[in-house]
Amino acid sequence: MNRCSSLLLVSDRSASRCSGGSPVVVLTRPSPASVVPVRRTRLFALDEVRWAAAALVLFLIGLAAQLGGAPEWLWWACYLACYAAGGWEPGLAGLRALRAKTLDVDLLMVIAALGAAAIGQITEGALLIVIFATSGAMEALATARTEDSVRGLVDLAPDTATRLTDDGEQTVIAADLAVGDVLLVRPGERIAADATVLSGGSEVDQATITGEPLPVDKTAGDEVFAGTVNGTGALRIRVDRRAADSVVARIATLVEEASRTKAKTQLFIEKIEQRYSVGMVAVTVAVFVIPLLLGEALQRALLRAMTFMIVASPCAVVLATMPPLLAAIATAGRHGVLVKSAVVMERLGTTTRVAFDKTGTLTRGAPELVEIRCLSSRFDADAVLRMAASVEVPSEHPLAAAVVRAARSRGPAPIEVREFAAQPGRGVEGVVGGSFVTVVSPAAFPGLAEVAALQELGHTAVVVTVDSEPVGVLGIADRTRPEAADAVAAVTAVTGSAPVLLTGDNRVTAERLAAEVGIADIRADLLPDDKVAAVRELEAAGERVTVVGDGINDAPALAAAHTGIALGGAGSDLTLRTADAVVVRDDLSTVAAVIALSRRARRVVIANLAIAGTFIVVLVTWDLVGTLPLPLGVAGHEGSTILVGLNGLRLLRSSAFDS
Repeated sequence: MNRCSSLLLVSDRSASRCSGGSPVVVLTRPSPASVVPVRRTRLFALDEVRWAAAALVLFLIGLAAQLGGAPEWLWWACYLACYAAGGWEPGLAGLRALRAKTLDVDLLMVIAALGAAAIGQITEGALLIVIFATSGAMEALATARTEDSVRGLVDLAPDTATRLTDDGEQTVIAADLAVGDVLLVRPGERIAADATVLSGGSEVDQATITGEPLPVDKTAGDEVFAGTVNGTGALRIRVDRRAADSVVARIATLVEEASRTKAKTQLFIEKIEQRYSVGMVAVTVAVFVIPLLLGEALQRALLRAMTFMIVASPCAVVLATMPPLLAAIATAGRHGVLVKSAVVMERLGTTTRVAFDKTGTLTRGAPELVEIRCLSSRFDADAVLRMAASVEVPSEHPLAAAVVRAARSRGPAPIEVREFAAQPGRGVEGVVGGSFVTVVSPAAFPGLAEVAALQELGHTAVVVTVDSEPVGVLGIADRTRPEAADAVAAVTAVTGSAPVLLTGDNRVTAERLAAEVGIADIRADLLPDDKVAAVRELEAAGERVTVVGDGINDAPALAAAHTGIALGGAGSDLTLRTADAVVVRDDLSTVAAVIALSRRARRVVIANLAIAGTFIVVLVTWDLVGTLPLPLGVAGHEGSTILVGLNGLRLLRSSAFDS
């Protein structure tokens, strides 16, 4: 178990106690569809805890024997057994590091304890071993709990699934499912793959993927995610993605990548740490040799040097950075935001300006029928909609899909169309129930007041005719997200500056939406290259810009920005490759939350560095100026290391998402 990367060789534990990125969570991940939920690590399941407990028991027995007047050999034997129980693992790791020409502080700690025994202070040395082993056990437990928390993001999907075939039901390995397979999900079961509901209805608890606190109703056409829990109804679903491409697998990949990265602050610490460590070893030698040459007793000089070596070790400083950032990444992941690296988590907190895309970001990204205006007394609104939807059913145009969705939600169902034809740029036509129906561009009917009125509202207008008579005008629009205004206000509050709107839409539409959500700075009629130029202009003015977009059309701007956040974690691979962070569910409120979480993590890092630095300065000064007892020095050093580690892990339990 190695501790300080400046003095040691990083061990094969997933989180060395003081390595440059500790505690780094490395997930050894099986196929994402073949894992099961991981239980919380038990206290005595860890070797470090068991050996530390054994060392403590042996120390207490030895101390009782010593104070009770037992033979000296008896309590010496107990103390030596305490040395073996608490010191064998760090000692062995230190010897391995020494063979690799690396000085391991764990080995130095053991040597210091043996040195205490050599000069007759075996009780103090045994106490040092107990404190040292207990510290290691507490750090190992904290690391294990961190791993449990992060692994809980990915160990969700069930081992098997029920596949429906022509021959009936088959129980198959979930990892072997193929795109297009049809599955049956019974009440209470975990869903085995990202899929689309074909039939049935139920409520699905998808908090583990999207962070939504309440179950979400699912019916035909809705998407469900692997690892989420079905409610009281049965669902028949069609697999949309292989296990390796599911959202839960992407989370696993991103968490693995994030836990291997090092933040800028951490890299700076490691660079300084290399020089610091060389100086620390040199000063340790000087602290021993100089007093000895000046006539100080060997025992006193050796104890002072050993104590200095321990308290000057920068373990707590190195451990100050990564636990808060990795804990923040895990917390963000539990709330549906995938942050791709520790670098990104650190950088998000420096955002001074947020730039929002419009379509698909501040709006839903899918056209919806918002208004029907009748032009003839022969047809009411429902009749106009039914005729229009009937002729639009065969069309693949997004506006047609909006009309059909509206008709099916309002009922009655569209009528079968005959002699369907589509005229590109003009509209569609067909025979519906004996009438010739068209849904066409308003350009064919100039001067219609209803068309002008809808267009002034920012809606797209289409005209419905029956037997060549205009009978209605449909207004279709991309609705603003209900949480958009609150999200803009939250972003303004957390960054201290109002966001910017970057859109390719015309200025009239952009201004109307901006007024609705509370944005004053509008950049409209932008091509992708224009958005990049706008981002660079803002950053040239000193802003650190985070761009929020749909991750596909906005990919250049996402890549050019200080940080990029893409909405729609179930979207394309381009989203994950381009954006620095991905919101799994399209919830704008998480943008301000993840920026706030990053800022909290940065504050914790600064606090940790201050705590670690203060402990080192106080303990080193005490040792050089006065007489710092060796066990107290170890307690102070180990206490500061544990303190900064636990302080960082606080972000696993509390976050800006809960405020």
